[in-house]
Amino acid sequence: MSENLKLKILYTFLMFDTHCHLNFKAFEGKVSHLIQAASQAGVSHIVVPGTDVNTSLKAFEIAHEFSHVYAAAGIHPHHVFEIYHSGRGDWTDELRRIENLLQDEKVIAVGEVGIDRHEYGKTKYGEYRVDEAFVRLQKQVLTAQIELAIRHRKTLILHNREAKLDILEVLESVWKPQLAGHTVLHCCEPNDDLLKYARKKHIFIGVDGDVTFSPEKEEFVKNIPMELLVLETDSPYLLPEPLRKQKMYPNKPENIPVIASFIAEKRKLGVSVIEKQTHANSLHLFGLLP
Repeated sequence: MSENLKLKILYTFLMFDTHCHLNFKAFEGKVSHLIQAASQAGVSHIVVPGTDVNTSLKAFEIAHEFSHVYAAAGIHPHHVFEIYHSGRGDWTDELRRIENLLQDEKVIAVGEVGIDRHEYGKTKYGEYRVDEAFVRLQKQVLTAQIELAIRHRKTLILHNREAKLDILEVLESVWKPQLAGHTVLHCCEPNDDLLKYARKKHIFIGVDGDVTFSPEKEEFVKNIPMELLVLETDSPYLLPEPLRKQKMYPNKPENIPVIASFIAEKRKLGVSVIEKQTHANSLHLFGLLP
């Protein structure tokens, strides 16, 4: 069977992109077209996470313009650096603005929030560096935002990059039973400790396009319990193969079926099994079940 025919068959199924940055500059002026293309590809729901106050506001606006598109509001750990570098001890204004957005029914999650120890070579912060003082501030901001998710009964979208021990420490310190089944490890690192914790706490595992070109993630996805698996593009990033080799940038929500097809092949399952399970999982994760 040709690849084109496989994709046409795949596109008849319903899918859910649980993490797509339609609020980023790469998609400015193109959001309506992207959502239409995603719908034609069988993507029925999209969640747009914020990474700071401004992108959270943009996510809010997009969610209110399109049905079955939802927003998340939060401060990404990378952008906590702005608070850290400025030396401001008081970041309650940013938190208050995030909390204001959580009052809205189309803002269904706090995210993306977390801990990040990666030393970014390309960033808008010219003096970006990761030291222990910065990580401590990330932990404080994360803790406060998890408490917002608990208080407002919202789903929690977690970012972790090279900071497994830090994020598990924070989660253990503030975990409440209501977070079970309503938390996701976005673009989860292929780590057995994270998977063990996710099983224990009923945390969903987000899988992205990098599963198609990372041998570690390819092996990891085979071990994720089906009841904890959700799909995400992280658009405009993490373009899956074979689109990556073809340089079909940026990544788009319409590419969710490519990820699903790859996982189905590696797990030796029908694509319909992946589609149905991940769609049901995503609806549960975000409290969208009828």
